[in-house]
Amino acid sequence: MLTNLPVLLVNMMLRFDLNETVLSNLAVKYKKRAWFSVAKDFSDEAKVLYDMEKFPALVAIHPNYKQQSIFYGPFEGEFLEDFIKQNFLPPVVPLNHETLKLLKDEKRKIVLTITADENEDQTQNLIKLLKAAASTNRDLVFGYFGLKQWEDFADKFEANEKMKLPKIIVWDGDEDYFSVIGIESLNNEDQGSQISQFLEGYRQGRTEKKTVKAPLFMGFFNSVVGIVAFFIIFIVVAMMILMVVLLIIISKDNEPVRVGSREEVDRADNSEAESSQHGPGKKED
Repeated sequence: MLTNLPVLLVNMMLRFDLNETVLSNLAVKYKKRAWFSVAKDFSDEAKVLYDMEKFPALVAIHPNYKQQSIFYGPFEGEFLEDFIKQNFLPPVVPLNHETLKLLKDEKRKIVLTITADENEDQTQNLIKLLKAAASTNRDLVFGYFGLKQWEDFADKFEANEKMKLPKIIVWDGDEDYFSVIGIESLNNEDQGSQISQFLEGYRQGRTEKKTVKAPLFMGFFNSVVGIVAFFIIFIVVAMMILMVVLLIIISKDNEPVRVGSREEVDRADNSEAESSQHGPGKKED
């Protein structure tokens, strides 16, 4: 649905030189992934509304998740396009069946936080800290979900009610995930510092590689797609064979009855006459 697309809103004051052509080209390129809009002469009220510190600015808004990201440049080279590509998803993705499908084409690693209940006040405070970390680590995707909301998926990462939550890991989106040695879960105090230490440990390679419990979501998703494709091909082939058989049967039913020629009829009559002449005679009294 279009309402699920992020809105990328450019604020461009007239006294600032922002290459609108570059943005227009990117808007055409990614028109199926986001809405693009250019606004000029923003008021101070709008500046406060979108929490912008200066102009020009590119604001990526995700209305469904009530999240946004702001980019102040540079607007040259690959910086602008990188920001756009990194903001097709909200800064912190609430994981569920629908958003997980959006991640299947994502190349970045996913910093995944598993909480006890995503609706608790503590989780909401944690989400704010994750947003702050996401703004300075755009090469990673940040996501979260609650054990209470999705217990089966949490079990794939060995997260359950018996262990300390929130659990934080880095997931490759498929079979493998990484835990940072010494920081497998977050304490209630100073979680912002713990998240920073976790990211630092991950980048320094102080990690332990683990495998997601089967069945893998992405593997399961791909296998389901493969099975569906197989059955579609099987049904198409079966229908083609059935159509060929039906055509053969119909063609035989419509084949005209062969009528013998006059010579063949005369020959058959003569043969019957000869048979009657050479047959046993009639016995007289």
